[in-house]
Amino acid sequence: MEEKKGLLPKKEEEPWRVLEFYSGIGGMRYSLMKAGVNAKVVEAFDINDKANDVYEYNFGHRPYQGNIETLTAADLDNYGAHTWLLSPPCQPYTRQGLQKQSGDARAFSFLKILELIPHTKQPPNMLFVENVVGFETSDTRAKMIEILASSEYITQEFILSPLQFGVPYSRPRYFCLAKRKPLSFHHEVCNNKLLWSPSPLFEHNENNVTDGWDQPPVNWDTLIHSCEPVERFLEFKSSSNRVTGGTGTDVSADCSGALENIDERNLNTMSQYIVPLSLIERWESAMDT
Repeated sequence: MEEKKGLLPKKEEEPWRVLEFYSGIGGMRYSLMKAGVNAKVVEAFDINDKANDVYEYNFGHRPYQGNIETLTAADLDNYGAHTWLLSPPCQPYTRQGLQKQSGDARAFSFLKILELIPHTKQPPNMLFVENVVGFETSDTRAKMIEILASSEYITQEFILSPLQFGVPYSRPRYFCLAKRKPLSFHHEVCNNKLLWSPSPLFEHNENNVTDGWDQPPVNWDTLIHSCEPVERFLEFKSSSNRVTGGTGTDVSADCSGALENIDERNLNTMSQYIVPLSLIERWESAMDT
């Protein structure tokens, strides 16, 4: 069998070419920009007309709005993409839904895209997948891992909450990082594991990668006491990932001292945006996806 080589930028200064599947309003693309990665989104895909309106307004490019299940391996090869970003529909896996998993029609396109990888002449070197908690126990995830493993990918999986990065929002999400050999991860101790904390990514914690981090935390709120800024986890270091918030606080700064930089005047200004507790309690189940 002929060995397939993934596509790499010819020169170090050339940007990574990226495909953004299920692009929505462009959250993945915006995050890519703020991470300081030298990358170019060569195409985005989304079926939602309104989301594409917002995406076009934000980035000056309208995503492909056709049925991505009709894409072929040749179509994907034509983009010459090094990286795929995928945030497929979460409804098949949410606790509030029917949890049909791969049997849900909304999961078909994601599996179809993955099944095309072995048939491409130049498979993507890296993939990033995001979904809700519940995806990690689904048969869709099992099929994804099977396809990636058979196509020479190494994976690292995490379930992480914004609280772990100093963001006051308790909403854990599933993330999968995949790199195709011979590419490798800096922290190989996390290879082919599903972890519930970013702590093993710190060198001083590498020997304790399975020390409880392969199990869900009892209380997510306790994680705020050991949170770390997002920039500590980026392989591509750049000053562009330091974003200044409306209060003048550098959001990539150490989270333990972030609150100290917010003065009383700013707190009063932000109070108008506080959602009443009664409203949160009334609609909490609707937001639990």
